[in-house]
Amino acid sequence: MTGSRLLGTGSALPERVVTNDELAARIDTSDEWIVERTGIRQRHIAGVGETTATLATSAARAALDDAGLTPADIDIIILATATPDNTFPATATKVQNALGCNGGIAFDVAAVCSGFLYAIATADSLLKTGMGSRALVIGAETFSRILDWEDRTTCVLFGDGAGAVVLAAPEPEAGEDGDAPGVLATRLHADGAQHDLLYVDGGPSTTQTVGHLRMRGREVFRHAVVNLADVLNEVLEDAGISADDIDWVVPHQANARILDATARKLGIPAEKVIVTVDRHANTSAASVPLALDVARRDGRIKPGDLVMLEAMGGGFTWGATLLRV
Repeated sequence: MTGSRLLGTGSALPERVVTNDELAARIDTSDEWIVERTGIRQRHIAGVGETTATLATSAARAALDDAGLTPADIDIIILATATPDNTFPATATKVQNALGCNGGIAFDVAAVCSGFLYAIATADSLLKTGMGSRALVIGAETFSRILDWEDRTTCVLFGDGAGAVVLAAPEPEAGEDGDAPGVLATRLHADGAQHDLLYVDGGPSTTQTVGHLRMRGREVFRHAVVNLADVLNEVLEDAGISADDIDWVVPHQANARILDATARKLGIPAEKVIVTVDRHANTSAASVPLALDVARRDGRIKPGDLVMLEAMGGGFTWGATLLRV
């Protein structure tokens, strides 16, 4: 059965843009160093009054507008984030209240950079089982709030932002038509043994603090290329297609080198890969929906296209989703 259908996308970015040169004035780095190693040229940083919830709400409104729907049409809100407004309640409930559609399902998903894919899979399952007819799936982050701004190896990599999609329950009459729009296949994985390669050194139950992001970049890079290539092949096999059949790949925007290496490993041409890391940096769970929205709005991704979403993040968690838009 064809999965949930994509009805609309939206995104939101903080007003403030921070360039590499601005960072270089504060820490021991340079625009050349950052671009050469990451492909990043700038990032958006949340200001006073801008939080994960406010960005998520703006992205959700944009997605609803794109879908031609109102908040009253939404039964489920799933928000993927590693930087919630509060330890509890779920930031998704704040978005729900801001939109004015209280009473339905609303919760957060914590899978870091893979969170949006985990959220898509969860929403797809809920919609297939009749728990609702339409869902808002959001990835939103304010990673600037957990960065160590003295650590040039990590603080230059991340930015803030939000992206959202509206999904609708599958149409029964679509059956098993491979050309029907919808989620076609998803694979998700996790490996807790890699915890110390990418983590935050704080938390309510351990240090009673928020903590800062810590990462061993070379090891993360190596795992990312292998894991992403493997999970993409799994999804291709599940869907019964080859890499040549894919119109677009929308990857997690972690690092331009990871994007290039993964595409080469699968034999996917660079021109089929949506890249926004240069403008947004790594926005964790927000990066895939942000890039998807950019590519739909600029006309690259069109109705009927076969699109692969993929991501890997702390945990480790990783996954991929194939959908026809």
